[in-house]
Amino acid sequence: MKILTILFGIKLLVISAVTYASPSAENIIRQGNGKGAVACLSCHGDQGQGNASAGYPYLAGQPAEYLVKQLQDFASKLRKNPVMQPFASALSADEIKAVANYYARLPLPKTASSMNNKSSLDKGEQLVTKGKWSVGVPACFQCHGNQGQGIPPNFPAISGQHESYLKAQLESWQKGGRSNDPVGLMQAVIAKLDSAEITAVSRYLAAQSPRKVK
Repeated sequence: MKILTILFGIKLLVISAVTYASPSAENIIRQGNGKGAVACLSCHGDQGQGNASAGYPYLAGQPAEYLVKQLQDFASKLRKNPVMQPFASALSADEIKAVANYYARLPLPKTASSMNNKSSLDKGEQLVTKGKWSVGVPACFQCHGNQGQGIPPNFPAISGQHESYLKAQLESWQKGGRSNDPVGLMQAVIAKLDSAEITAVSRYLAAQSPRKVK
């Protein structure tokens, strides 16, 4: 009887250890972690689809390594954002990995954006797929994948991302508000684009179908 009790106790310890080591990402996303991180879905949607009108990006299907890096950067204040910093800081390393892996496995969201302005479409397509080499600007797809599907850990998926979010981030890179890129690459590139070109890039990408790293 004593042996059975000991074995039962060991089993409970093992279960507890596994539970602790594998935080429930879905609970965090839907309810928060009870330690300062609120439910992710309150901003990013119940399926990680984001919120175009509020400027919140879609996370579903993003490379897990990229999401981990961004959450770590928010937590360390390397990437500045008054909303995300306190939430990311409240997540443990295991919780960050669990949330990132959960979102990476979700199906890609459906594109809600449409593009009817042909001149803006053409300008955006030129910059995204071919760049502007006359001033040293490479194509967006040269770093973000040939279909904008992302190349982890530094380059996110950008095809089908919300225009409002893309434009805000590009403007932030240009103004120095964001700087957590490798060797200052994004800042150097965006500095050579004007506001009309930033808008064209954002609109073109938002009109594309989201792509996922295979």
